[in-house]
Amino acid sequence: MFKTNNVASRIFERQIRTPAPGTSVHSARRFYENLVPSFTIYDVECPDHSFFKFTDDGQYFVCFSRNRQDLIVYRPTWLSFSCKGEDCDNNQELPPQAKRFESFFTQLYVKPLASCNELICKDFFLYMESNQYGIFATSTAQIQDARGTDGAILGVPSFEKITIHLFRLEDGFKLDEKVFHNDCVNLTHNMGAFLYDDLLAVVSLRYQTIHILQIRDSGNLVDVRAIGAYCREDDELFLNSSSQLAGNRGDLVDNGTNHDQPNSNNSFLSGIKQRLLSFIFREIWSEETDQTQRVQCLKKKFYFHFQDYVDLVILKVQFLDRHHLLIKFGSVDVGASRNTDQLPAFFAVYNMETTEIVAFYQNAADELYLLFERFCDHFHATSINSMYMNFISSHSNNIYALEQLKSMKNKATSVSQVLISLSEVVTSLPFYSFLVYLWNSLWIFFLIRILPGMFVKKMLSSLPLNCQSMSPSPYFDQSLFRFDEKLISATDRPRQSTDHPIRFISRRQPNILKFKIKTGPEFGGADGRSKKYSHFLFHPAWPLALSFIQPSLFLPPSAVNIHFRR
Repeated sequence: MFKTNNVASRIFERQIRTPAPGTSVHSARRFYENLVPSFTIYDVECPDHSFFKFTDDGQYFVCFSRNRQDLIVYRPTWLSFSCKGEDCDNNQELPPQAKRFESFFTQLYVKPLASCNELICKDFFLYMESNQYGIFATSTAQIQDARGTDGAILGVPSFEKITIHLFRLEDGFKLDEKVFHNDCVNLTHNMGAFLYDDLLAVVSLRYQTIHILQIRDSGNLVDVRAIGAYCREDDELFLNSSSQLAGNRGDLVDNGTNHDQPNSNNSFLSGIKQRLLSFIFREIWSEETDQTQRVQCLKKKFYFHFQDYVDLVILKVQFLDRHHLLIKFGSVDVGASRNTDQLPAFFAVYNMETTEIVAFYQNAADELYLLFERFCDHFHATSINSMYMNFISSHSNNIYALEQLKSMKNKATSVSQVLISLSEVVTSLPFYSFLVYLWNSLWIFFLIRILPGMFVKKMLSSLPLNCQSMSPSPYFDQSLFRFDEKLISATDRPRQSTDHPIRFISRRQPNILKFKIKTGPEFGGADGRSKKYSHFLFHPAWPLALSFIQPSLFLPPSAVNIHFRR
């Protein structure tokens, strides 16, 4: 289907041919091979805002004020202008009014979001497509050396107030809010929260609690459960009643002499930690059938590492479905570090209904990597009602992405094999000695055991995935276009700019350039030696994109370009 590049012929062919069952959307998306952003307006006049992202359905463009106090929402509109003359279509010059930001976006409203002592978390935004609700966050300044309180873990900073806001984006009406006092939630790039349908999970790093909230159609944020110290709703009631009963019995025996002793509940592990330890114990117990071997295995694998398991903290969480959570455990240092690829961490699958740990993996587990490789879409956990988010390319639904992943894996394996061969050559030389043999033995052990594990750790370091962190734009569909992912990708992150334009090549016709995006008319001239960063925002459905040129990751963009189909 669609053997021609002519749009009119494709439309006619669509009328007379019926695509295979279940492929109608994919067939329609092939039209984007002809509808590409082919024209660029450089250095657009735009308001001094912090531009964030398009909503997943493309209805709204979310921005924040520079002082991080106000929410500004735009409606994307298509450029329209009049032209006088016979050759308007080929005229490369646009009217001056068409080269402004307001020609592509219509401001809907400006709403105050943060209070006087709070700032907007400019890297946090979640969108509920079914109701067109937006979830934002504000927080006070970070307190680095916070005092330890009951239930709080040491080494985690604190914020006096963190507020989760629920807005109706249609008119900017604030529906509800959820406040966390003296807590810490990692809101950078949506790391500390995950939205699945109408369920919102928020991770409290300071108090090691996973708060599950439900967003009602009425616009209310309702507490469903809190997973951490307690797993069931009546756990706290049961423990308090048990401690009171034990205290009453102690009073009868000791005649009140135990009143000054601390509460025994303080020595208890949290509910989620007890579930985790019991699962690890049962898994190790079932590995051996002989009783003697079981005891030895438990000593070696469980009791020897018992304190390490007890010291694990919840770092991140995501929904797998409405009943299961993927929880990442690690040390406090892992949560504070930027590069966590090679640091030890663990993953657990938790059933919220039965309050049981279903599976437990280390971050170098080949079994988990194979699941991630074959079923990557299940880790994205997008709503089945989402119009665009279900078509993001991954190595489990796209053969080209899978080939790229296997190429990276084979490259890591081939490097280790080459180094092993070199080590064997060295051992065969005349100056071979015991020290050389020992060195090569250690080196081969590193290459065989450590190096492949480093690749698995690097791939699994992204789990749990950040919610709504990828653009659903069809121009990132790897079955339609091929591009350099080092320069641009569906993950909206600033990257180092290049002097050359970013090329999008057709997959169906490998040597045909469909379009290219250049961040400046003369980019890389006299000022080309200075390091700059570029950031791209693509509309989910339209041939429309914005590029931002930043002299630094911490400075506002020095230029804004608009790429669109003319």
